[in-house]
Amino acid sequence: MPEDEQPRKPYLAGGAEFAALYDVKRLQVSQWISRDHTLDYRYAKIISGSPYWLLKFVKGFGQTTPRVKHLNEAALNRLIKEQDPGYWVGEVDQLPPLVGQAELTTLFRLSDGALLRGAIRSGRFRPADYTLSGSPIWLLEPVVRDAPALQAGARGVDWAVDEAVLASLRDGAYDGPGARIVPRGRAAKKNTD
Repeated sequence: MPEDEQPRKPYLAGGAEFAALYDVKRLQVSQWISRDHTLDYRYAKIISGSPYWLLKFVKGFGQTTPRVKHLNEAALNRLIKEQDPGYWVGEVDQLPPLVGQAELTTLFRLSDGALLRGAIRSGRFRPADYTLSGSPIWLLEPVVRDAPALQAGARGVDWAVDEAVLASLRDGAYDGPGARIVPRGRAAKKNTD
């Protein structure tokens, strides 16, 4: 693929985008999960500890709830435009491998995320394919294709790909840092008491 050509990617929505699509505060999306139980993670991919739902599911969500919720079509069109060139996916297992900063830190065996963030800020690391809910997300395969060039230009960091982590990310079996949602706030406190 030519360097200036953007890869096609599946349409997704994080919590902030989900909220914008239904003209609610982001907290409401969490309440649909924890309090109302009208929303769950069946149609979400967990990346760096946060859920990212299939936009196809999000688009129809309002029609599945006891009280119909109306979709903000303008917000939907903006989100689609931001993610173009994109495509619709109906099931999570149809997604290509996607990674966030937690998965990339593990993939490259980095001692901490600061090394990755520094490479991103300096432009040595490829730009994210998405920025959803304020977090960068990458398609895995372009990152892997760029790894040799990243490694060749590195001074203090090896940037060697951990082949076992790569295989688990590719086959959907990754269970390392970022693979689960870590409770925060009151939910986190409950788990430690």
